[in-house]
Amino acid sequence: TVSTTNWGGLLLTLILAAVGIVVCFPLGVLLALGRRSQLPAIKWVSTIYIETIRGVPLVTILFMGSIIFPIFMPGDFQLDKVIRAMIALTLFSAAYMAENVRGGLQAIPQGQIEAAQAVGLTYPKTMLFIVLPQALRSVIPAIVGQFISLFKDTSLVTIVGLQDLLGIARSILGNPKWQGYYVELYLFVAAIYFVFCYAMSYVSRKIEADLGVGKH
Repeated sequence: TVSTTNWGGLLLTLILAAVGIVVCFPLGVLLALGRRSQLPAIKWVSTIYIETIRGVPLVTILFMGSIIFPIFMPGDFQLDKVIRAMIALTLFSAAYMAENVRGGLQAIPQGQIEAAQAVGLTYPKTMLFIVLPQALRSVIPAIVGQFISLFKDTSLVTIVGLQDLLGIARSILGNPKWQGYYVELYLFVAAIYFVFCYAMSYVSRKIEADLGVGKH
């Protein structure tokens, strides 16, 4: 096995993005449902979390996870720096994902929820089978937009000592053999980011077309 301390470049960028996307989506859905909950405790916890995270720059959260978090942990407790970066990216993106999903939930007429309850569906089943499918369908562009934003945000981990794609590019420029190739190297890195972001955008448009999003 390869230690995470040796992870870097495009591989690290893809791992951070993949884990963030896979985890932040369900977490964002739960937060969105929590913010609309009838239980005051759940509603307030979800609301405070979302508004707090959205009011703090990602750079601050990364620094907290990388530098401040270990200070308060027991001496024998070691959490890998890559894992901490994954958690920071995921928690940050989940707050924005929650607001995207909440926008879709607000677009669902209250009458549909009342009709589902009238035929005997419980609240979880109403959310799972009636509300969420329609809500998520209507906000596919916003959801994929958040995925793209998360992918680009992975470039910020270089400031906490992780050598992602952008970090590797910067370290290469420290080699005398590469001096003078700043433009070419950064254009190459930009092209890689563009390819992955465009691919996600393309898949989003295909899904929208298949589901008929926006058609009446």
